[in-house]
Amino acid sequence: MNRNATETRAQQPGGSPDRALRLHDGTERNPGIPLDADEIASIRVNRSAVERRAATIPARRTVKKEYQAAWLLRAISCIDLTTLSGDDTPGTVERLCAKARHPLRADIVDALGVRDLQVKVGAVCVYHTLVPTAVRALEGSGIPVAAVSTGFPAGLSPMAQRVDEIRASVEAGAREIDIVITRAHVLLGHWDALYTEVRTFREACGDAHMKAILATGELATLRNVARASRVAMMAGADFIKTSTGKETANATLPVGLVMTRMIRAYEEETGYAVGLKPAGGIRSAKSALKWLIMIKEELGDRWLSPHLFRFGASGLLTDIERQLEHHVTGRYSAANRHPMV
Repeated sequence: MNRNATETRAQQPGGSPDRALRLHDGTERNPGIPLDADEIASIRVNRSAVERRAATIPARRTVKKEYQAAWLLRAISCIDLTTLSGDDTPGTVERLCAKARHPLRADIVDALGVRDLQVKVGAVCVYHTLVPTAVRALEGSGIPVAAVSTGFPAGLSPMAQRVDEIRASVEAGAREIDIVITRAHVLLGHWDALYTEVRTFREACGDAHMKAILATGELATLRNVARASRVAMMAGADFIKTSTGKETANATLPVGLVMTRMIRAYEEETGYAVGLKPAGGIRSAKSALKWLIMIKEELGDRWLSPHLFRFGASGLLTDIERQLEHHVTGRYSAANRHPMV
């Protein structure tokens, strides 16, 4: 991937009311930087090189036995445990939140000897109407509630309505907001419009952290993925996220590799760390390990943390729990022994 280098710029876009807010690890949030349209136009992606590199990740690296168990425990801590179904009810969300507090059965926790770690997920992600239910169910746990917003999943509702939706979710107690971009801005190369849109959403979020969903399966090319990633970060996104989970194509390693390279370049140039959230189609422990290995190799150990990396998933936890039970018993159990709700 080749881009024109830009000088380090820590200043915020003109007129922004943002304060120097902090990430959970104490470092400063990404406040955003002014849009550089020439830089966006210069971004190139070598697709064949990206695909070759992505293919080597599962082929060259593997973890076994107690090391695999440790990696899977880390994966649990990075899960945004999600329910985004049309038939969601307060009871469904309450049961999901109970699972978020205690993602592993007590006998597995004791067999692994990790009770002192107090393993829990990174967040619980729900629709706006169920934010108050999730906030009450997670009270005292330290687990944040994330709300999908801005006309999720299409993101085509009127702008004022999308902004109001963000503010309502924040007022209801959501500490993280997953927004969706207008894909047409990317497909048509309207970078000013994309920047303004994401910047507006970021300002509406206030102190709540914002994850910008790029819907990469609908952006047509890896070059568009790279450009959209860069613009979202320039506009102040705390995380960039692959997918809504509703597209035909969701999180893939080549897409993730492009996004991690853009995150790395942005941090090198500005000093601000932006997180990554792959979502959609990540259902197995094996897939989760591939993503964690890629993050370690491309971004380093600092990103192996829920402050800078999340899985958007619902079924992933079930398979991780099955794998951990196999580690301690030598036997695979049925998935129905590890219910989500």
